Amino acid sequence: MFLHHLTPADYRTQPWKNGRGTTIELWRLERDGQLLVRLSRASVVEDGPFSLFPGIERNLTVLSGPGFRLTGPGIDLRCAPLVPVAFPGDVVVTASETNGQQSDDFNVMTARGLPKPQVTLTRNDHLTAGGTLALYALGPCEVNGQMVGRDDLILTEGPARLQGDGPVIAVRFQLP
Repeated sequence: MFLHHLTPADYRTQPWKNGRGTTIELWRLERDGQLLVRLSRASVVEDGPFSLFPGIERNLTVLSGPGFRLTGPGIDLRCAPLVPVAFPGDVVVTASETNGQQSDDFNVMTARGLPKPQVTLTRNDHLTAGGTLALYALGPCEVNGQMVGRDDLILTEGPARLQGDGPVIAVRFQLP
């Protein structure tokens, strides 16, 4: 059973495509130079445009802060704390209602040809095998008996038993 444990020491910081901030890239998978999956963290600190990612589906979960609104053609999403929202990466969207307050978020990007990922917030749960599971710890917990610290990322293709007080963002995705 595949189990990979990443910690903040494994992550890398890079600038946003639009130059208005930085992203902490937790993990990415590419094939033939094309992005398949990317997991990252970022902070929205002001009203403004999001970067465009043609051919990519996006999912965002506010981790801390008050949240904000995302609007664009056919899109009007309230990004509230700990509620995943999905939107296409190639539509122009703008963050508003930040009120000058920082909101930190967890991001999932997947190639449009893949099935859309399932993103949930859970704790003290048993997740069955199926596809790849990415488990991002929002607090200390155990995954299959292994201690996991806040902001650690576990990747597995097997089942996952979560124990402890720390909530986890669970992302299930299917790879070709």
